[in-house]
Amino acid sequence: MDAIRTYKLTKLFGDNQAVSELTFGVEAGEIFGLVGPDGAGKTTTMRMLASIMDPSSGKAWVCGRDVAGEAERVKEEIGYMSQLFGLYPDLSVMENIDFYCDIYGVPSRHRRERVDRLLEFSNLADFKKRLAGNLSGGMKQKLGLVCALVHTPKVLLLDEPTNGVDPVSRRDFWRILYQLLRQKVTIVISTAYLDEAERCNRLALLDKGRIIGLGTPDEIKRMMRGAIIEVRSGRPREAAGVLRGLLGADCVGLFGDRVHVVTRDGGATHEKIQAALAQAGLDVAAIRPVEPSLEDVFVSVIAGRRRGEGP
Repeated sequence: MDAIRTYKLTKLFGDNQAVSELTFGVEAGEIFGLVGPDGAGKTTTMRMLASIMDPSSGKAWVCGRDVAGEAERVKEEIGYMSQLFGLYPDLSVMENIDFYCDIYGVPSRHRRERVDRLLEFSNLADFKKRLAGNLSGGMKQKLGLVCALVHTPKVLLLDEPTNGVDPVSRRDFWRILYQLLRQKVTIVISTAYLDEAERCNRLALLDKGRIIGLGTPDEIKRMMRGAIIEVRSGRPREAAGVLRGLLGADCVGLFGDRVHVVTRDGGATHEKIQAALAQAGLDVAAIRPVEPSLEDVFVSVIAGRRRGEGP
């Protein structure tokens, strides 16, 4: 049985349709990603699944419970970590955890063993007395996760938990999530980071409140409209600017020292790129076709929708 199931889940704010007819299922014991840019509807979807916000229409069930009709029962089954998780900066790590244990009604006889286990696997055991306000961004996210887990939820809802966190802390956070997965916790995570989406078992690509792709990362990559040509240059930003002027902004993406160009005519585009960069006096270390990343796919699909080529 699916841990989460939605059917035509919709949320309106006045005339604005923030979420439009989302239908998907999340299997028990998997990491499922809601992926998209700001304004895609990720947070609104999370709040409806957490029974914090009622849908305007459609239905959603978490652990078999109706999120609108059985809100209190749903909240017993989930851990929810919002973008602005409610840590108290003037309380210590341990005081924050004890506060959430009290909120969730964690019995005293099980509390210490459970908390010690969470502190150990989150690497916060040495920081129990530190004020939450003095923690780094990554450590605050770990503490927020521990607080969301104190009552041993079956489903964990994480709304952009690594937003603004450094790469090392993001990696550590995902290591913790994989440990939870081995304990059969179902995880739904929203993110704007496409490299993080690669770590999910399955994911839904969202744009303007609608699902534009649903499946495993490999299945999503097969949605790619065209092929990818990678350009390596010592002046990548300038190269990207030249190519956007030549081919259009929707077709060109900058990835560190690499420029990715979406094309449906590889040979001709290759020649155009070489000529344009040579004319601009920019060196080219390599021009070659590469496998698309999820970010390539997302940019390509969004561009196609804007041109009226997609759903």
